[in-house]
Amino acid sequence: MKIQTSITAIAAGFILALSLVILPAPAGAQDVQPLSITMEDYDYPYPVSYLPLTIEGQDLRMDYMDVPPEGPGNGRTVLLLHGKNFFGAYWRGTISALAHAGYRVIVPDQIGFGKSAKPNIHYSFHLLAATTKKVLDAAGVSQVAVVGHSMGGMLATRFALMYPEMVTHLVLENPIGLEDYRAFVPYASVEEAYKSELNATAEGISNYHKGYYVQWRPEYDEYPTVAVRWKASGGYPRLAMSAALTYQMIYEQPVCHEFSLVKAKTLLVIGQADRTVVGKARVKKELLAKVGQYPELGRKTAHLIPGAKLVEIPNVGHIPHFEAKERFHAELLAFLGQ
Repeated sequence: MKIQTSITAIAAGFILALSLVILPAPAGAQDVQPLSITMEDYDYPYPVSYLPLTIEGQDLRMDYMDVPPEGPGNGRTVLLLHGKNFFGAYWRGTISALAHAGYRVIVPDQIGFGKSAKPNIHYSFHLLAATTKKVLDAAGVSQVAVVGHSMGGMLATRFALMYPEMVTHLVLENPIGLEDYRAFVPYASVEEAYKSELNATAEGISNYHKGYYVQWRPEYDEYPTVAVRWKASGGYPRLAMSAALTYQMIYEQPVCHEFSLVKAKTLLVIGQADRTVVGKARVKKELLAKVGQYPELGRKTAHLIPGAKLVEIPNVGHIPHFEAKERFHAELLAFLGQ
């Protein structure tokens, strides 16, 4: 009897072990391939160059794409500035449209983003504008049309204010900072923002990105996937700190009070379904319906910037150059041709 019991137990154990080998993994389980925080193994759509910089005693590199026009070109250059949760490669469709129309296109990753260095420094829009100008100087560009999306819209505004002689056109695509977040978003220290970045989950990252769109499409998954792969890399804490510091930059350095000082010819493109608020999770529930109202904010901003043209795109969220790319590119090219 004891021998039979032992044989039965051994057989049961073998069957259990075999089942663990052959049964499929639970739904949603998958191996995450780590991605370096400077994205060495991530291909950009065009060749990448690097500009050496020294900031606060640190030797750094800032990357950028410098894309020539297709054909003879029109002799003009467009600068594309990315948003906080993105990097220069997400402009690939816009780069193609501009190059096809004869423009040279320069697309930097700001310090702290994309393939550029991720230092622990005092981030400011003034600093990012100054380093962006160094990219343009290195490229031999003295005049440029500036296009900024999301955080890039805040930077584009600061750049236009600092270097008005360089900017021929200013295009703001659903920029953040159309309102002063300090008025209704409770303050968070850098340490709190850093811990929030460290504690982000794959599901939370995906859901945050999905909030940018009216209609989610599979191709948009590339960007939250990159963020999840960053988290799996050994260098992620450094990226999390730079993300926390740039959050603080956005919170503490509004540009909305200076829109009336902008001199450049300006186009505002506003997806009407956008409700983005930086720090939205900390806003009191009773205020949520009153903030991040992009239709109203777009009209207010267009009134503040002298002579600004406003394009309102219905049923589009935070990223018109994805959700309404044909309309966005048509409006952009028409404006740059003026």
